[in-house]
Amino acid sequence: MRIAEVVFDVPVPHPFSYRVCDDLAVAPGQRVRAPLHGGARVGLVIAVRDGAHDVRLKTLTAAVDDAPVLSAAQLDLARWIAAQGLSTLGSTCAALLPPPADASARRSDAARAIAQPGERAGDADGVKPRLLVGHGRERRLLEQIGRASGSSLVLVPDVDAAARWAGRLAKVGRVVRLDSGADDGERAEAWRALAEGRARVAVGTRSALLAPLAAGGLLALVDEHEAAHKPPGAPRIHARDVVLERARRAPLSLVLTSATPSVESWWRADARRIELESAAPAPWPAVSVADTRGILRREPITPPLARVMRDALGAGRRVFLGVSRLTAALACDECGGIVRCEQCSLALAYARAAATLTCRLCAATTPLPDLCPSCRGRRLSPFGWSPERVEHAVRRRFPKASVARYDPDARGARAEAQRRAAAHAEVVVGTRGALKLFGPASLGAAGFVTPDQLFRLPDFRAGERAFAQLWAAAERVRPDGALVVQSQNPAHYALAALAAQDLRAFYREELKFRAELGYPPFRRLAIVTVSGTGDVEPLLAGVTAALRGAPGLTVYPPIADRKGRARRIVVKGGDELSESLEAALGEFRRPAAKTRGIMDVEVDPVEWPL
Repeated sequence: MRIAEVVFDVPVPHPFSYRVCDDLAVAPGQRVRAPLHGGARVGLVIAVRDGAHDVRLKTLTAAVDDAPVLSAAQLDLARWIAAQGLSTLGSTCAALLPPPADASARRSDAARAIAQPGERAGDADGVKPRLLVGHGRERRLLEQIGRASGSSLVLVPDVDAAARWAGRLAKVGRVVRLDSGADDGERAEAWRALAEGRARVAVGTRSALLAPLAAGGLLALVDEHEAAHKPPGAPRIHARDVVLERARRAPLSLVLTSATPSVESWWRADARRIELESAAPAPWPAVSVADTRGILRREPITPPLARVMRDALGAGRRVFLGVSRLTAALACDECGGIVRCEQCSLALAYARAAATLTCRLCAATTPLPDLCPSCRGRRLSPFGWSPERVEHAVRRRFPKASVARYDPDARGARAEAQRRAAAHAEVVVGTRGALKLFGPASLGAAGFVTPDQLFRLPDFRAGERAFAQLWAAAERVRPDGALVVQSQNPAHYALAALAAQDLRAFYREELKFRAELGYPPFRRLAIVTVSGTGDVEPLLAGVTAALRGAPGLTVYPPIADRKGRARRIVVKGGDELSESLEAALGEFRRPAAKTRGIMDVEVDPVEWPL
C-alpha cells in the first residue's frame, strides 16, 4: 500500500499519514486534498512510501495540482525556513505557495517534465551576493536584470512596490506577478510560467520566496532593510535570511539593494561575505540640525525650518514634515540626554499612569527620576508633537499654502481621502512611511519636527531606524533644497553621518554599540511570549525554567506587555539559537490536551514590542 505523508497549515509539527488510491498519482511537493478533523483540507505531500495495509488510515480525497509545485531542493529549503523560524512545515509552505490553479488551467502530462526548475544543492560557484547602495542602485539592478541570461525573481517589501516594479520591468520582457496584488488565477499561472521558463521576470513579495528559478537565474531583494520583509505570521523569518540561504544552496546570482542597509548586511559586507557595490555620492541637499534643547515647547517649527519652508513654497516646490506619535521615553530638555537602562543601554519605556520607567529587555523598573542622569537638569519630559498639532501650526504660519496630513497606517475611506489630499498638497505632514508618496529629488524641502522620539524608542534598532528614515528624506529632496532636523541631541552620530552623507561613519558607531552590548549581528535574539485568558503562571514558570536550563542562552526576566495580557521573555543566544530554543521548548510547542495558556516564539525580531 502506498502511504503519503502530508502536512497542513496547522500548529502541529508532524505530518499525517494517508492511504493513496491506486488510480491517484501523487509525489512529494504536490498539493492534495485530504480529510482532517472532520473536513477536507488542502495539504502538501512531503513523502510517499510503501507500507503495510492499515485500515485505520484515511484515504486521500484528490490531487489539487497535476504536478508537484515544489522540487526536492525547494522542499528542503522550506524545511530549513520552518526550522529557523520555529514554525511548522505545513504553515510555512502554505504561506509561500501560490493559490491552487483551477481545473481548466492545469497543464497536461507533457508539461510536467519541465515544471521543476533546475536548482541543485551546493555552493553557487563561489559567487558572492552583492549589496547595491548609493545613487542609482535601482537603475543598476534594472541593468543587471536586463543583462541576465536566465529568468529573474525580484522580491519587494509590499504590494504597492510590486506594482511599481512590474511597470518598470515591463521593458525587459514578460513580467508576471506573484503577490496578492494579482488575483489567484494570475498568481498560479505566474508560478507555472516561471517554472516552465515562459516568464522572463517575476515580481513578488515575501510569499514568493520559494518561487521556481532555474540555475543561473538572478534573485533580487529590493530594500533589504525593510521590516515589511518579515510580516506577521508564519514563517517568522526575514526574507533577507532566506534569499542568502537559497543563494548559498543553488547557483543563483543574488543582489540586495538598500539606501541604508541593515546593520546585519553591512556587517556581512565588512566581513567580505557580501560584495558591497557603491556608487559616486548623489547630489545632496543642504542638511542642518536645529538644536531644540530648552525650546520647542509651544511652537513645533523652529526659525531655521520655517525659513527653508518659506523658500521652497516661494519657489513653487513641495515640503514634507516628518512627525511621530511616539513618546515612549523621557529626555532632558536641557541637555537632550535620554534616560537609559544602566545594564542594557536601551531607552527606558515611560508609563505615565504608573509613573515608572521600565527596560523592555531586562525588565528592570525604576520610579521617575527627579534629575537628569547626565546633566542633573530638572526638566525631564515625554513631550511630543502629534501630526494634528503640527498640521494646525503649519496652517497658522502659512495660511496660503495647501496642507495635508497623511498617516500610512490609516485604513478604509479615511486613508484614501488622506492619500488624495496628500498627492497634491504643497505641505504634507506625515508619520513613518509617508515618504513613499514622493519620488527621488521631488521635494523642495523636508523637516523633522521631533525625530528624537525615534531615537528614544526602547529598541536597540532605534538608531538604525531613525537614520534610515532621515536618509530616505534626504534622497527625496532636490540637490538645491534643504533638510532640517530639529533635535535635542544635535551631536548624535547618526545626524553627523547624515549631514556628511557618510554611511560608513554611521555603521562604524552602530556596530561598536552593538558589539559592546551583544546585540545582533553579534548575538541573536528571540522573544518568547506566554499569554492566555486564565492563570498562565504555571506555563510561564515552566517555560522560564526550561529556557534557563538550556546551555548557551541568556534569559532575561519575564515582563508584562502594556495591557497586562501577556508575559514576554527575551532570550539571547549564538548562531544556533533556533536549534537551542527548539530543544528547550519542544514539549511546550506540541499540542496538549489540557493547557492554561499559549506560547509563541519569534526568533530574530525586527519590530521590538514597546
